[in-house]
Amino acid sequence: MGLSRRTFGALAGSTALGLTLGGSGEPSAAAASAPTGPPPKAPAADGRTHTVGFDRYSMLVDGRRVVLWSGEMHPFRLPSPSLWRDVLHKLRAHGYNTVSVYVSWNYHSPAPGSYDFTGVRDLDLFLRTAAETGLYVTLRPGPYINAEVDAGGFPGWLTATPGTARTADPDYLRHADEWLTAVNRIAVRHLYTRGTGTVVLYQLENEYADHVTEPTGRAYMAHLYRKVRADGIDVPLFHNDKGRNGHWTPGSFDTGGERGRWLYGFDGYPSPFGTPPDWGHYGPGGPRGGSTASPGTPGLIAEFGGGWFDPWGGAEFGGKGYAESRRTRDAAYERRFYLTNLANGITVHNVYMTFGGTSWGWLPAPVVYTSYDYGAAIDEARQPTAKLVPMHQIGHLLHSFPDLAKLDRAPDIDAGAPDVKAYHLVNPDTGAHIQVLRNDGSADTVAAVPLAGATVSVPLPARDARLLAAGISLGHWTLRHSTAQPMLRLAAGRQDIAVFTGRTDELTETALECPHQPAVTVLEGTADCTHRDGALYVRARLGSLTRISVHGGGPAAPLLLLLADDAASQRLWHRPTPSGPVLVHGPALLRTAELRGATAELTGDTVGEADLEVWAPRGVTEAAWNGTRLRMGPTRSGSLRAEGRLPGAGAVELPALTGWRRSAENPESAADFDDSAWRTAELTASAATTPVPAGSPVLFADDYGFHYGDVWYRGRFESAGGAGSVSLSYVTGTQGLLMAWLDGRPLGTHRMPVPDRGTVRRATWTATAEFPLPSAAGSGGHVLSVLVRRMQHDQDGRADDTHKAGRGLVQVSFNGASPAVRWRIQGEAAPDPVRGPLNNGGLYGERNGWHLPGFPDQDWRPARFPRAERRQGVVWYRTGFRLAVDPATDASIGLTLTDEPSRAYRVQIFLNGWNMGQYINDVGPQHTFVLPNGLLRTRGDNTLALAVLSDGTTDSGPGVVELTLLGRALGGVPVTRVESPGPTSPRT
Repeated sequence: MGLSRRTFGALAGSTALGLTLGGSGEPSAAAASAPTGPPPKAPAADGRTHTVGFDRYSMLVDGRRVVLWSGEMHPFRLPSPSLWRDVLHKLRAHGYNTVSVYVSWNYHSPAPGSYDFTGVRDLDLFLRTAAETGLYVTLRPGPYINAEVDAGGFPGWLTATPGTARTADPDYLRHADEWLTAVNRIAVRHLYTRGTGTVVLYQLENEYADHVTEPTGRAYMAHLYRKVRADGIDVPLFHNDKGRNGHWTPGSFDTGGERGRWLYGFDGYPSPFGTPPDWGHYGPGGPRGGSTASPGTPGLIAEFGGGWFDPWGGAEFGGKGYAESRRTRDAAYERRFYLTNLANGITVHNVYMTFGGTSWGWLPAPVVYTSYDYGAAIDEARQPTAKLVPMHQIGHLLHSFPDLAKLDRAPDIDAGAPDVKAYHLVNPDTGAHIQVLRNDGSADTVAAVPLAGATVSVPLPARDARLLAAGISLGHWTLRHSTAQPMLRLAAGRQDIAVFTGRTDELTETALECPHQPAVTVLEGTADCTHRDGALYVRARLGSLTRISVHGGGPAAPLLLLLADDAASQRLWHRPTPSGPVLVHGPALLRTAELRGATAELTGDTVGEADLEVWAPRGVTEAAWNGTRLRMGPTRSGSLRAEGRLPGAGAVELPALTGWRRSAENPESAADFDDSAWRTAELTASAATTPVPAGSPVLFADDYGFHYGDVWYRGRFESAGGAGSVSLSYVTGTQGLLMAWLDGRPLGTHRMPVPDRGTVRRATWTATAEFPLPSAAGSGGHVLSVLVRRMQHDQDGRADDTHKAGRGLVQVSFNGASPAVRWRIQGEAAPDPVRGPLNNGGLYGERNGWHLPGFPDQDWRPARFPRAERRQGVVWYRTGFRLAVDPATDASIGLTLTDEPSRAYRVQIFLNGWNMGQYINDVGPQHTFVLPNGLLRTRGDNTLALAVLSDGTTDSGPGVVELTLLGRALGGVPVTRVESPGPTSPRT
């Protein structure tokens, strides 16, 4: 069994993820001497050409050093293009300067030669929005992506084609090239080098490890490289190694003579309970460590654990779901692991995931359920979590202090505590010293650290870390040392502003170079300030926002020193403008800041009432919030403060879901059902890796063009006299099942087992269901009807075509007889032209539009929840509801289903015709399904349809079905309704 990428990372921890980061060619002289000065301004599609390169320290944009601090999000997991801007705003506001994006082939390609980049698939729109938000983009279009999506991103139709995927097989390359042509036609319009977008990095393939030493593997990577370059992609390229193995370093395959444009990258998902690994330039030597893999390029982690995916049953977290992932990989985990990465020379750092989103429809790989929340810093409902605090602090730190983009290892220091690991780094150009202190112990401790000639005491909570700096510039001032972590520096008005952070109630000491006695005023909070030895020493216990104003003493401009605890730091928002930087304090989110004359035009969110304070360039005397002009007054801090408070979000009223109507389906199980239009199962050979039994026709659904969701079989035979039972061999992903009927009478249901930690990553799920036959099967003509719920295609993590494992029936045999059976097969109808190929399976109701708004259900029977009926098969329920959310309120709303856990049934949830996921009552752990605004009409009518599949062994529900408020904010972004067409002509 092959391990998934994240399995590998978790199991390997700090021992098996060897080797360093790599690149291609020697850095140019210009790159080697790149300045450490201020980083480039926020990226935009500005119409000017730019240079994008790198040396061994960092990326170089227009010759300036940039640390790419990146968050992963997937547009295909948020099927509402308006909300892409919301998430990107949140990334930008919380300190990220880059967004990393997978592009999933299966999401855009319903058939060979057909590629759809419209509607919720509008990649061009997403890349434009990222540029408008001021984010760099790392584009990752595969062809293989993994990402816990169906077939690792390969389209369903590829499973039925010849050629070995992820090799130089020409049959596969023909399809892969076609896909890359379609993607790259869009990508070239958004390259930062051309000034038409902000794409600065492009990934080839993903976690391609198992053919690295084979000629076909090297030929494959060389082919992709040449293809992408021929398509006009001129930014640096890289590959994401599955763990730090040193695969695909510079020179490992033919790049056609091109030098200096290839980086080595890898991913890491270490356990939160282990010790952060040393895997940068400063690790131990040897063939799998240190700087031996790629000494000429910057440290690049293409994916580092921002959480963890959860399988059906919550097996990874004992049934607790993503709440447990967020608990174990919390803010302290992020500080401990991410700061260690920075100390290891990682200057291209991508957090996977920062916003996970929803694997809606039939998008998820079999191993995961609908939610892809991932325990990420921004949850599935787009709500910020406590995990954003360190991301916010570190991101602003890296943007404000370019010293961190070029660091060499300095002599080790003794932290004076046995559980503390200390990293000492120095910038060779500026002389700035950086120390990362990490407490790996289970108890709080205090480290004694030498900083700038003094030994300071630094409190370190258990399993936490912090970064300390000495000698960094604060504008006109220089930091001698601080036991608090630097976060921001800027000049606003006539003063420098510096922000330092730490945990609430920590005692901190900050020393500023100051030759002469300055005038010091503590404006807010309490602090002891002493001038000695040419420095001003400020001792303060952190709580909210402590403000100290310092004038004179040597530096030409005054300094406003802000000491913020975690909560206060997350209410500080820094945005550059063409006229100078703006710092805002108070609201829950700052989205945009523009200076128009004397007015700072600000947009953002509040949850509760909030203060608003603005530091802006000279000449700005007014402020407006979300279009409303505010009365502002000056403060002693050099800021403008609103005289009143910003209002918070009001209440959101959600209606009860009533007026349900019910209709049973699966007429396909009846003996007299007309299946004459179905496909005849008459193929004798298959591209599947699952063998076709001798003497049996091919029964795999993919070979007949049915790739997603449920598939029906009807087998006709004349007599099975003497047969005591029938055996049905079938193959599905995790949680698949099979139901059978003979002449309309239920034979029973067979389910794949609920996964546990030992079985959750099985590559293939194959089983045989055996059902006793009634005596009536021995005479006359009969129809055996079989419904198979496939749970999507396996991923191809080891590049051995496991995505081609069969799906559906494999073989049917009668024990005691051998009747000739003539099979017909029916799956999903033609792909929905708006919702795409992954929206629908092959249920009768889906094929006939029962899930769509506007379907005429007036003849259906009224129904009420909770339900309790015992039936093998499918029952549909439909209702409508109307919302009237204030248009200025961004309300995140979900659908929650709860019932007795012993009841064996599952539900496909359709909102306005969009398949929002699958609920399995007796497995879990998911009970709440996010309904994205845009699909959800927050001011208007909505249609909800539930397709309930029950096995007949227990009473089935649904039980309680209700709308749930998952978050609200006053502000948000304008939301455009996503097209949700109603029924067209039915197909049976």
